Amino acid sequence: MGFQKSFKALGDPVRREILSLLRREPMAAGDIAAHFDLSGATVSHHLAILRDAGLVLDDRQGKYIYYELNMSVVDEILEWVSTLRGEDRDEKNE
Repeated sequence: MGFQKSFKALGDPVRREILSLLRREPMAAGDIAAHFDLSGATVSHHLAILRDAGLVLDDRQGKYIYYELNMSVVDEILEWVSTLRGEDRDEKNE
């Protein structure tokens, strides 16, 4: 996986806060937007960047779109970062 889009997406504090919100549970776009003093269009833009980077998944249910954290991509990033520290995930699980 290429990390360029993921790290660029993580560079913005609003997007990091969105990821923190989604860590707890999937949320509708409007519920996410309610946490910010930003326009709905701006929050939608941030969600699109996160989705394009693979950090969130979206699921349309009727007229709502629910977003959730894509843990497989988050795990991939964490695994790569741990290699920078000289950690081996397999050793940690033993």
